[in-house]
Amino acid sequence: MKKRKVELVVLSDTHLGTFGSHALELNKYLSTIKPKILVLNGDIIDIWQFRKSYFPKTHLKVIQKIIGFASKGTKVYYITGNHDEMLRKFSDISMGNFALVDKLVLELDDKKAWIFHGDVFDASVNHAKWIAKLGGLGYDYLILLNRFVNWCLKKMGKEPYSFSKKIKASVKKAVKHISDFEETATELAIEKKYDYVICGHIHEPKIIRKENKNGSTLYLNSGDWVENLTALEYNKKRWKLYSYQESNYIEEEENLFEMEDILNNKLIHSIISSK
Repeated sequence: MKKRKVELVVLSDTHLGTFGSHALELNKYLSTIKPKILVLNGDIIDIWQFRKSYFPKTHLKVIQKIIGFASKGTKVYYITGNHDEMLRKFSDISMGNFALVDKLVLELDDKKAWIFHGDVFDASVNHAKWIAKLGGLGYDYLILLNRFVNWCLKKMGKEPYSFSKKIKASVKKAVKHISDFEETATELAIEKKYDYVICGHIHEPKIIRKENKNGSTLYLNSGDWVENLTALEYNKKRWKLYSYQESNYIEEEENLFEMEDILNNKLIHSIISSK
């Protein structure tokens, strides 16, 4: 398979080690690209919800592919997020083409890109961590339930449905949280005179120009590989938002796991049998 050469790829929120992670699809995407720089913008391995009984081969293959990129000359930056915050004690280490950092500034064709996960703006993460962890666990099981519902809908020839997207769109507080997150990130980026500000964390893929009285910046969010299956790509001075589900690119402005595989998982059987 001929791979696409890309100057920069940004991925975030893959949440490897959880039921919701679309590692199979992510593996397929990674097999089609040859990036010069790969930025993993937080929540790659979900250490908060890590279970010894659940880390499938498809999840391990993602890690193997990332290591393979680094061994073949790709510069890999792993930026820590809240779900993999345990790695922050090792921040600023570098081994060959791999670097572990908390934030990153890259020069892209004479422009500066400020890249960080974004949990620093989330009050629930910083001041009530146990609530955030409980919410993360609930979110993972909501995604698992959604997977089952969509499997049923697929059998009936109907379109898939996203519980979490519907909740985000209908709950005013969630909508405001996303808006506040974007405003805070862009205001700081404009103040610091960064041309691009790139985040993850909120699972909301987007590329949008933001302006205020002090200037403007391009806000980018790489989305996630739980619901949206998206990545950011920078090539030839242009940003694109790649969508696996749509199998195309969104300019600057689903395959699902087989439900039988999920139902056959020993952990699921143990949960069901314990009820």
